[in-house]
Amino acid sequence: MNKREELIAKYAADLRTKCGMDPDMDLLTKVTIGCGPSIYDADASTVAASQDGELETVKNNFLIKKLGLSDGPELMTAINKVVDTYGQSERNKYRAVVYYMLTKHFGKEAVFG
Repeated sequence: MNKREELIAKYAADLRTKCGMDPDMDLLTKVTIGCGPSIYDADASTVAASQDGELETVKNNFLIKKLGLSDGPELMTAINKVVDTYGQSERNKYRAVVYYMLTKHFGKEAVFG
């Protein structure tokens, strides 16, 4: 098993145990690949949910630029819902898991075709 496959397995475990979701492994793999090399960097691979600037980055770079959504209050509402689902106290909120849940929330799986 290569490093990316190990990380995808870790993300799937988080979705099952911490988020109560049964992940679509094909979509999770595509979202993880879409994160690029950031998944291998300890800092970039996680979302600092307590930092407003980080949440703005998720909104602008992922929801608006990647998923093609229009800016509005519902974007930050969805991000906060995902953070709550993951668990406020969970220190390591993996970027790929957050992006996966946002993709599912907005029904934008086709972006990762």
